[in-house]
Amino acid sequence: MHWKEHVATALDGRHPGLGHYIELFLDAVIILSTIAMGVETVPDLPAWAVEALYAFELFVIAVFTVEYVLRLLSTPHPFFYARSFFGIVDLLAIAPFYIALLATGSGIDLRAIRALRLLRLARLFKLARYTVALDRFGVAWRAVKDEVTVFGITALVVLYVCALVIFQCEHDAQPDKFRSVFDAMWWAAVTLTTVGYGDIYPITFVGRLFTVFMLFVALGIIAVPTGLVASALVAIRNREDAQEEREKAEAATRKKAARKETGERATRRRSPVRKAPS
Repeated sequence: MHWKEHVATALDGRHPGLGHYIELFLDAVIILSTIAMGVETVPDLPAWAVEALYAFELFVIAVFTVEYVLRLLSTPHPFFYARSFFGIVDLLAIAPFYIALLATGSGIDLRAIRALRLLRLARLFKLARYTVALDRFGVAWRAVKDEVTVFGITALVVLYVCALVIFQCEHDAQPDKFRSVFDAMWWAAVTLTTVGYGDIYPITFVGRLFTVFMLFVALGIIAVPTGLVASALVAIRNREDAQEEREKAEAATRKKAARKETGERATRRRSPVRKAPS
């Protein structure tokens, strides 16, 4: 196996020797670095804690930088990896540190650079590389994306129509709340998603009656895409289980055939060799 294959399989967790340990190590670094982001916001941290967090951030940057470089070197197509989803996520995980490092002393407003620190949250997406369940979600989305896209467009049309209707019902009664159709779209959005913040609500009889109708529609808007994705996930899981059962059956058949062949060879060795008559 070439060294590039060793590196690629180790980083992806598929290496027979080191893969599992490297996968656990990278997962731990991702989770701990995300927790450290929250600890940094605690006020009145002692000096030793600030220094420890900064040292840990340097360690995390070093780990992710080495990982990114090794992935670029080990992949057959570095340009395609750099443009891929995980390639962009790997770059965003380390880019804020190097941008801030280059901007220090250059006269650039560091307030904008500090806002880029939120990009460190992209490290959480790195966990998706090591999660089989998320791979199933990806396959399920590809299977039902056309249906969900059509349903999403339909939901936007329903949202706008509901905003038009409720505006006609409530504008005269609440001109300060339902000033335009676009203000009514906020109410339609929180109602169709069954959130209902309560900052805007109808007070007329027709408006309330229409709201009840919208709530029934909202249940369907939430249930339909959920059902599509859930059914796709069930189908994928059933297919994986069937494939696993076939592999187990084939392995059992091969093992049985191997035992039978071994027994036949042992029988042939034990049986006496007859000499031909002279």
